[in-house]
Amino acid sequence: MEWLYSADFWIGLFKIVWINIILSGDNAVVIALAARSLPSEQQKKAIFLGSGAAVILRIALTVVAAKLLELSFLQIVGGLLLLWIGVQLLMDEEDGEHEAKGSGGLMAAVRTILIADLVMSLDNVIAVAAAAKGDMVLLILGLAISIPMVIFGSTLMIKLMDRFPIIIMLGAALIGWVGGETIASDAALRATAADYPWLHYAAAAAGAALVIGLAKKLQKPRPQ
Repeated sequence: MEWLYSADFWIGLFKIVWINIILSGDNAVVIALAARSLPSEQQKKAIFLGSGAAVILRIALTVVAAKLLELSFLQIVGGLLLLWIGVQLLMDEEDGEHEAKGSGGLMAAVRTILIADLVMSLDNVIAVAAAAKGDMVLLILGLAISIPMVIFGSTLMIKLMDRFPIIIMLGAALIGWVGGETIASDAALRATAADYPWLHYAAAAAGAALVIGLAKKLQKPRPQ
């Protein structure tokens, strides 16, 4: 228990919590979008289960994240997954799928949260791991403390989406933006990205536009 009296420990804990606050904004948007289509009584369950499972996943992912990022085409696949998730979430909203769903809807929302968080967290966990400096107690505590922050952020986003529907489209566009960034950051494209730095932003903008455009194109026509 000597770590309780170590200034380095508390400084490291603060760094991890702060990194998660900064880097978890897009994750909160995904959680809010995925949970919003559920009945109100299931929204809290989806947010809690999705956030908790995502943090556990991050802890496991931290050990191998740096090596995974060196694998060619992994981030391309992950980015394409994010683009599809963004399209699906926006289509669910535009098709008016807010009606009550059973446990299948709840588990589908949690699954969406986990997949999106897995892809979006690859870069994040490297920053967290660097702050923890190999201290697993510090890592687990820091991520655990971050859970209520992500839950609060997701709950707030759902309320804002209900009041300002434009945020839903902006949230889906954000997922597309991150998806485009993820694809452009793949190890196979690193040399090209270094030669043409603007490609990173072009890919991100294209991802956002693709999500919005595909969702509009695939949207089922409303019955007259």
